[in-house]
Amino acid sequence: MATVALDHEFRRMNLADVEQVLVNERRGYTHPWTAGIFRDCIKSGYECWLLHYAGHLVGHGILSMAAGESHLLNVCVHPDYQGNGLGRRLVEHMVDLARAGHARSIFLEVRSSNGVAYGLYESMGFNEIGIRPNYYPSYLGREDARVLAMELIQPGRL
Repeated sequence: MATVALDHEFRRMNLADVEQVLVNERRGYTHPWTAGIFRDCIKSGYECWLLHYAGHLVGHGILSMAAGESHLLNVCVHPDYQGNGLGRRLVEHMVDLARAGHARSIFLEVRSSNGVAYGLYESMGFNEIGIRPNYYPSYLGREDARVLAMELIQPGRL
């Protein structure tokens, strides 16, 4: 796998970005989030971030935090930019935000059929802790989600 040069930057998402985010979201997912969901996340104060690479918006991530836990709700990299390390950089950024927010753990769901994403999360230290049956919509009904988690607090630290 080729790794891209570190010519990337992160920027907070704002309401004016939603239409452009939807372009990536619709290219990246069979059942994309709506503009309203993104707007609600921004208005609710979630950590909503954009990934720019070589001057292009290529990805976004949404993280919620509460009561010492964080939940990675959405990670998307435009398909034309997948497979070169940008997804890993985006997830690392979101994990760093969770740590900075003093979250003790981070959770996420991934489609059972998404082996590439599952492999990425596993390589980053996420562990499977359960299954959510019929969690995701699919063309043929519903699909299970694998629930993954990673502890963020190092032993001996509170």
